[in-house]
Amino acid sequence: MSERVAVRKTYKLFIGGKFPRSESGRSYLVQSANVSLASRKDARDAVVAARAAVKGWAGATAYNRGQILYRVAEMLEGRREQFLALGVPADEVDAAIDRWVWYAGWSDKLAQVYGGANPVAGPYFNLSAPEPTGVVAVVAPEEPALLGLVSVIAPAIVTGNTVVVAASPAAPLAAVTLAEVLATSDLPGGVVNILTGRLTETVPTLAAHMDVNAIDLTGVADAELAADLEIKAAENLKRVLRPAPADHDWYADPGITRMTTLLETKTVWHPKGV
Repeated sequence: MSERVAVRKTYKLFIGGKFPRSESGRSYLVQSANVSLASRKDARDAVVAARAAVKGWAGATAYNRGQILYRVAEMLEGRREQFLALGVPADEVDAAIDRWVWYAGWSDKLAQVYGGANPVAGPYFNLSAPEPTGVVAVVAPEEPALLGLVSVIAPAIVTGNTVVVAASPAAPLAAVTLAEVLATSDLPGGVVNILTGRLTETVPTLAAHMDVNAIDLTGVADAELAADLEIKAAENLKRVLRPAPADHDWYADPGITRMTTLLETKTVWHPKGV
């Protein structure tokens, strides 16, 4: 009897709640696994999926979004051993789970903290209310692979945005495994889309895309590339989050800045009754 040949897993992209291969058919080898190499067309397809999901996700109640983020934490807890097998340290997995819970708790509180009534000199009510920016492109940091990824995705989606994530090409397995968690967590398709492959191939397309409203350059380590991406983003006045410093402590209290940066503020005037 001949020796059995193991079936090598091919990790696919995560677009629109599904797991397609790259349209180019390309892949690259990481830790004895094939990982899809996303193309510019895959990036454009991910933006289309993210845009289609904006209305439903932004229109969901904050309470519902919080429930879904908490469900992600539950599912991640259940697959803890799988991330450990990929080489993600136990303390990082636990921190990533806790971070999902932390952001879930903010879902129905951020409007009270960031919005409110404004004093005006006149017979009017003046109210400020936060609203999602829309489609956000995100470049995930290389390290810590899982906690860094959660720390850039969760604040964007808890506020009602949808995201297209360019995973670090050096550490893609945590990203594509997290995609498998998200796919079983009641998260609507298209809210989170994850691309693996070369940042220089997909991210410029996202930065220049006219249907992307903001771009988070957290994981861009090349200063020249970051500057070029900012120039491309200026074409349609995208909101830009600049790269994180090399010594950024991902385990520290994240605060609310990353959430509020990806919000727009609507101000409403209403006359007072007699």
